[in-house]
Amino acid sequence: MTSPRPLGQRELELIRLYATCQLGMSPRAFEAKWNITRAQMAAICQCSLATVQRWFERGTNFSPPTRYHLRYLALADLFIEHFEEIPDRLKALLCPPFNSQE
Repeated sequence: MTSPRPLGQRELELIRLYATCQLGMSPRAFEAKWNITRAQMAAICQCSLATVQRWFERGTNFSPPTRYHLRYLALADLFIEHFEEIPDRLKALLCPPFNSQE
């Protein structure tokens, strides 16, 4: 096992930038942009279909998405929109191949 890498000024600035990033996309905006099912949206956001359904409800059944769900949707939007622009090496890091042997 290797030792953790030290944090330099560059890394500290990148951590600050990431921590304060307001990246987010609403479920309604994502659904308006992409022809997606609510089940697919639930898979993207790693939550239940019932949770996604509550985001679109009115009245007492409404439950807002968390900032994490908004970030998942924004990242999925970027991934779908710019997939061809992502270098293969970075794609492999972002989404490692599934190994069914493990």
